[in-house]
Amino acid sequence: MRRDYTLYLFASLGSFLIAYIALPLVIIFAKQLMDWEMLVKTLHDPYVIEALRNSLLTATATALIALFFGVPLGYVLARKEFPGKSLVQALVDVPIVIPHSVVGIMLLVTFSSAILDSYAGIIAAMLFVSAPFTVNAARDGFLAVDEKVEAVARTLGASRLRVFFSVSLPIAFPSVASGVIMTWARAISEVGAILIVAYYPKTAQVLIMEYFNNYGLRASRPISVIMVAISLVIFVLLRWLVGRKVE
Repeated sequence: MRRDYTLYLFASLGSFLIAYIALPLVIIFAKQLMDWEMLVKTLHDPYVIEALRNSLLTATATALIALFFGVPLGYVLARKEFPGKSLVQALVDVPIVIPHSVVGIMLLVTFSSAILDSYAGIIAAMLFVSAPFTVNAARDGFLAVDEKVEAVARTLGASRLRVFFSVSLPIAFPSVASGVIMTWARAISEVGAILIVAYYPKTAQVLIMEYFNNYGLRASRPISVIMVAISLVIFVLLRWLVGRKVE
């Protein structure tokens, strides 16, 4: 029987993307380690610490809001056929294709001073661009749940709400959790809409842009490294916790 090298070919092709993603990460960390003094100075800058805290808090709040509203919507999209469903699904996906500077302008025109330069504005911008990840992941997770299993639970006297929490959600949990993690990751990486809606209170994303424009690469690089390191640690930890839950 002839050996099939398809997987080796695909792995070789895919390794290009892995190398392309890994290379900038390795280089920026390596260069920053050679400028250790600047990194230490940045870590002791209260302005930077506050910006990092703002980013983490608002991204987490965004993920929780998306979870609260997005999972029920994902369940409805997975279980119910109704007029205009394709339009609803299209609206869910629209934020992915709209330029983020345009998102900021749209939110500012819509909500005006209610979100201008406030935590509410930061969360509003983050939620707009990241919520689709939770909704779509939840929908796909619930689509993978056999409706016959839910029907059996219903015949045993359980309400739909109880079936949702005791049967559907536990089975769809890996997809839902993955969607929430991606929502958090997308939220903490947002900068374009935040620059327009809420330049203050300063987030790390905005501060990096400000330092780069005002002081150059050397000043902005340490904050970038810190931001990447924190994001990677949290992202990997969340993935690990979800993996343990599935096991």
